[in-house]
Amino acid sequence: MLGNPDVPHTVTCLEDFARALVTLAEREEALGQVWHLPNPETVTMREFVRTVFEAAGRPARLRATPPWVLGLAASFNPTLRAVKEQLYQSERPWVVDSGKFERAFGWKATPLSDAVGATVAWFREQAEPRRS
Repeated sequence: MLGNPDVPHTVTCLEDFARALVTLAEREEALGQVWHLPNPETVTMREFVRTVFEAAGRPARLRATPPWVLGLAASFNPTLRAVKEQLYQSERPWVVDSGKFERAFGWKATPLSDAVGATVAWFREQAEPRRS
């Protein structure tokens, strides 16, 4: 992974993100305000990776790419240059408070373990061979 695996990072479940955008689009009181969409508890990326591997039924493995490796690769690859520019998001705490949204619209994000479990199940379903 890129960045420091031990800094806190808030992640968002895609289904929660989509549902929240629809909620904001449908509600008049949402207009003209800044909203942070619902997020589960903030965890370190190390904890996030552990949660993903646990849902997949595998032992967790994590390797952080040394910054100098990314810097060297970025000098040859424009995509990695862009990734390097955004690296601050995974080197310093990235914590989002969605309490305002939760109080205003009455719902919370899917718990992290549930969201990860559903995502792993979806990927497994996609990997199964299709039968005609």
